[in-house]
Amino acid sequence: MTTTKMRPIRQTIPLDEARAIIDRHITPLTRVERVPLQQAHGRVLARAAIATNDVPPFTRAAMDGYAVRAQETAGASRTSPRTLRHIGKLFTGQVAEHPVGPGECLEIATGAPMPPGADAVVIVEETDSTDDRVSVFSPVAPQQNVGRQGSDIQAGQMVLGDGEWLTPSRVGALAALGLTEVDVVAQPRVAILSTGNEIVEPGQALAGGEIYDVNKFTVAGVVSEHGGVPVFVRTASDTIDDLSRAVDECLAHDIMVFSGGSSVGERDLILDVIGNRGTVLFHGISVKPGKPTAFGLIDGKPVFGLPGYPTSCLTNAYVLLAPALRKMAHLPLALARQLTLPLGQRVVSAPGRHQFYTVRIENGVAMPAFKASGDITSMSKADGYIEIALDTDVVEKGEMVVVTLL
Repeated sequence: MTTTKMRPIRQTIPLDEARAIIDRHITPLTRVERVPLQQAHGRVLARAAIATNDVPPFTRAAMDGYAVRAQETAGASRTSPRTLRHIGKLFTGQVAEHPVGPGECLEIATGAPMPPGADAVVIVEETDSTDDRVSVFSPVAPQQNVGRQGSDIQAGQMVLGDGEWLTPSRVGALAALGLTEVDVVAQPRVAILSTGNEIVEPGQALAGGEIYDVNKFTVAGVVSEHGGVPVFVRTASDTIDDLSRAVDECLAHDIMVFSGGSSVGERDLILDVIGNRGTVLFHGISVKPGKPTAFGLIDGKPVFGLPGYPTSCLTNAYVLLAPALRKMAHLPLALARQLTLPLGQRVVSAPGRHQFYTVRIENGVAMPAFKASGDITSMSKADGYIEIALDTDVVEKGEMVVVTLL
């Protein structure tokens, strides 16, 4: 078994510097794939969408009422209505069999094609009907209550440009063009690998000293949330040979994420593996939790070495991995949901480290939820976190803090 001496992290870099290093080494993907329109939400358009037809494809009624010749309603009022002959009804999906002639009107539903001869719609609330006659109580102007052909989208128009994030409304615009498939940027595939002789898959019996794998599943959730595809790789033991074999498997994907093995113990070998196969760009960040985080490149592909403790691992997955994924996937930066609340208890922070401190919200107050880096309930029982700057060692009870919601 390969081991090394304990190697304490003697120097850390600021969080902003770590973010900048990662950002410099993340390249947006250029792969393109075609997906059914029903799977396009949340993806990024790879090629501009050009309309081949008008939307709407015909001039249509914008309100329920009566299709009329506008000039024949001039001067209409409650005391002096204009009376027109009712010649029939037209529903959506139907086309008028006869034009609207002088002195005539056609009952029409919202969205139905305007009949020839008519140029406006009188809303039903401004009418009264008896037998085959309709009294009109309000005049309308030409094109009033009418949606013209191509008023939304015209044939030849660029509806969406390449690189646009497909929100529900943008998917709707593509559907309006009659598309069934769309070309989108491929999602980054993220190889997720837990390391450690003590790590056991959930569902198996635990022997002495063993624990269930938590990080594989929390990191996978972050990956899925931020535009990536998580790929589970079998747990690797604490040997250089086994970790190297795992790297070979991970290199088939776009990003590698190791949890565990990035700290300072004799069996924390991720640094050796990255160094032997590629380049370590940093090891150690001035944050709490998550100080023993590493980042490097192997064959030009980004490698994240996240701490084994669940809270440390998940925190840095949100803070460091998620922005890298979004850049690679061409996604916009995630918009943080934040609340400003009073702190419910005094919090003492680690000096010289940027701390992410989890809180739960109780009756409009941010109450501390952080236990320890190894406790997953520090996150699972939290509604969000506050950030404590590295030059702040105490946040007093009652002080207003910004809570970033998880």
